Amino acid sequence: MEQIDAVVIGAGVVGLAVGRALALAGHEVMVLESENAIGTGTSSRNSEVIHAGIYYPAGSLKARLCVEGKAMLYAYCAERGVAHQRLGKLIVATSPEQVQALDSIVAKAVANGVHDLQKLTATQAQALEPALACHAALLSPSTGVVDSHGLMLSLQGDMENAGGLLALVSPVQHIGLKHGTATHPIRVTTQDGTELACKLLVNAAGLNAVALARGMEGLDPSLLPQAHYAKGNYFTLAGKAPFSRLIYPVPEKAGLGVHLTLDLGGQAKFGPDVQWVDDPSDLQVDPRRGDAFYAEVRKYWPDLVDGALQAGYAGMRPKINAPHEAAADFMMQGSAEHGVPGLVNLLGIESPGLTSSLAIAALVTEILAVAS
Repeated sequence: MEQIDAVVIGAGVVGLAVGRALALAGHEVMVLESENAIGTGTSSRNSEVIHAGIYYPAGSLKARLCVEGKAMLYAYCAERGVAHQRLGKLIVATSPEQVQALDSIVAKAVANGVHDLQKLTATQAQALEPALACHAALLSPSTGVVDSHGLMLSLQGDMENAGGLLALVSPVQHIGLKHGTATHPIRVTTQDGTELACKLLVNAAGLNAVALARGMEGLDPSLLPQAHYAKGNYFTLAGKAPFSRLIYPVPEKAGLGVHLTLDLGGQAKFGPDVQWVDDPSDLQVDPRRGDAFYAEVRKYWPDLVDGALQAGYAGMRPKINAPHEAAADFMMQGSAEHGVPGLVNLLGIESPGLTSSLAIAALVTEILAVAS
């Protein structure tokens, strides 16, 4: 049985950020990934938006880590040359009734430490984006987009330069929390029979994180949430968008509405919607779902023509709340929660996980340092 300081399970953006942070802190680290490439799950199927930290409940991990992570991510991308753009975002009131809601969004943002929102009249908003229809808007200048794959490659490079290792096609078969050695008590067995004894284990398996935790021998399953899956469908725009910023309607109900985001090449896409599913591998986009997008988009872009939306791709959110429940916060379970020294389970790491990735990694390192 090979001994190593730390094992991280999952080579998405969060797992790679954690692996990097632990390696830079002086640990011998191995990141295990079940697929044949990094970031093939949630990390590669999202909007690639750098979120400002506006919508999350005050005091939540999502709010705190998004705001901290945004600053860390912009600095990291600038330092490492990772492609990104601080495009800005307009949150638009598409009816008179929604104008008042903009004030509550500002109040929520301020409570989260976001102080740069600017309230715009319809005329001011349309001066920035002439194709836009709205009654008023908020400008979030610190919202942007990032090349998520470029980011992950950079994190991997940092980790490997610090002595960390990445093992692809290494699905985990069994975890025994007290089956290792006296100094390295956690035993991780991969599907090919490799056995690793480690002091520290971070479960950053994304969509599989809850199932992985439930299979850990020596962990009380009653402490774990149920896994749920919310599919997000995206539709791409044929032709060039007349917008230079991201456009989000005022949030209603469960999601943030059908919003327009841009990639680094200026290509526009709409979504994601919210479609609760039982199978996390269900990533086919039903073109018929696009029918409902037109009416929503035309509330802020009335000139959208019929037939302009094409089925794009789908992402999957690793939820730990049921459809009828309020959105859950990130769950970062350390020994204070489950009593197992050296183990951190990262559960329900959905949006803003990309934006928060460096801050999540810093907090995981802190949790493990305190526990050891």
